[in-house]
Amino acid sequence: MIPISYEDEITIPIAILSGWVQDELASYLPDIMTGIILITLLATIVMKTVRPQRLNRSPFFKALLDVPPVWFAARILGAVFAVLVLFQWGPEAIWSEDTGGLLLNDLLPVLFSVFLFAGMFLPLLLNFGLLELFGTLLTKIMRPLFKLPGRSSIDCIASWLGDGTIGVLLTSKQYEEGYYTKREAAVIGTTFSVVSITFSLVVISQVGLSHMFVPFYLTVTAAGLIAAFITPRIPPLSRKPDTYFIEKSKNYSEDHIPQGFTVWSWGMKQALNKAGEQRGLLDFIRSGLKNILDMWMGVAPIVMALGTLALVIAEYTPFFQWLGLPFIPLLELLQIPEAKAASETLVVGFADMFLPSVIGTSIESEMTRFIVACVSVTQLIYISEVGGLLLGSKIPVTFLDLFIIFLQRTLITLPIITVAAYFIF
Repeated sequence: MIPISYEDEITIPIAILSGWVQDELASYLPDIMTGIILITLLATIVMKTVRPQRLNRSPFFKALLDVPPVWFAARILGAVFAVLVLFQWGPEAIWSEDTGGLLLNDLLPVLFSVFLFAGMFLPLLLNFGLLELFGTLLTKIMRPLFKLPGRSSIDCIASWLGDGTIGVLLTSKQYEEGYYTKREAAVIGTTFSVVSITFSLVVISQVGLSHMFVPFYLTVTAAGLIAAFITPRIPPLSRKPDTYFIEKSKNYSEDHIPQGFTVWSWGMKQALNKAGEQRGLLDFIRSGLKNILDMWMGVAPIVMALGTLALVIAEYTPFFQWLGLPFIPLLELLQIPEAKAASETLVVGFADMFLPSVIGTSIESEMTRFIVACVSVTQLIYISEVGGLLLGSKIPVTFLDLFIIFLQRTLITLPIITVAAYFIF
């Protein structure tokens, strides 16, 4: 996670390794991901019908393969879509480069390589005391501002420097281990899995305003912080229960500093205790391989299924245009140029974050294109990646929750971004 300079940009080692794998295996990754999705479906069918004792006795494989009916259906749909896209069979609406082709050829290869390294190295973040140290140091900031444990700041940094998917995975793992309540996990997953700096640059470049990256990212950061302050305090996030996936460790507390300790010394003690629990290299490798399988098999079919459906609806129906109609009066009230064209971009971002900037290229006003790009990055919840990951994880959010939070973030950040745009332009 240490930021380094590489080829004239600031990035992190996982992003570099991920990019290298994508370059080396570029032509094979769609086939590999289709294979993973098909193997996942076959293993799920075997688990639900034959129920082999060896798999059934393993808590890991039982949780991974014995999924509820809705996720079983999603795995079937994901496998069907992957095969249709790979061989370009069936309706073009499914396999075109704007729908399923975008997912299988562009997004899933990125997820394959990110999951490969993030999964293997995730124990370094989780198991050796970093989160315990930062959790203790930062809890006095995160608790009052965002109603979250201090360790959640690491999830945000991982997303900011690397990728939003890393933040979701980090949050999901900690939730499963009993460090976050249901409410905290839902808030962090939907609020702090921010878009990486690298992809933010891609978005602003797509609308032809790459020379304005600094004011763009400052605007996004300000709007994102305000949204992070407000959304945890209103439903549906505020109504999530403060109960744990498993009972929280009695030996861990970042909120209470015992007598005789400073914040730093207590954080170090907690960190060293956590590091001392580790059992060696083989345990580290086993944990990393489980993470990789969990990510590849648990997440990829869901992203393929839900992402393709969402993109087909966005590309071939006026559904998102209809949803954008109520925003026209608000955009006109804010005196945003080309309000009707801008309204079409506001809701389509729920399908995929990149769609608003693609549609926004036809807008003539630079100020409106700037607003569209900023809003698309601050909305955070898009089904083709982060939304799909959240639904595929054990974090307690529903599809309806995600859509409501998406609309809330849009309504909160749009006026802030518009005010900033008036100062900039």
